[in-house]
Amino acid sequence: MIKLSELQVKEVIIIDDGSRLGHISDLEIDTHSGRITAIIIPLKEKSGGFFGKPGELVIQWNQIVRIGSDVILVNGIKRPALYSESLSNDNNL
Repeated sequence: MIKLSELQVKEVIIIDDGSRLGHISDLEIDTHSGRITAIIIPLKEKSGGFFGKPGELVIQWNQIVRIGSDVILVNGIKRPALYSESLSNDNNL
């Protein structure tokens, strides 16, 4: 079993283009099964002003290709889906 603190030190990288997304800040967990459904990465937005609050990028667990010793490789990330957007999409189902 791996701890959140162990995941947080690993950098998340998109396989398709080698982009670095940053480090995990939180996990989304299914309360019924106890399984991780997504990882959450804080985004540094350029348009937020000096006191702007960063958004959060949600990466679904099935988009993770490999968890290595120092990186987490993800696939299928085209456009960052902010956490608030993913919640509103779930409510429309």
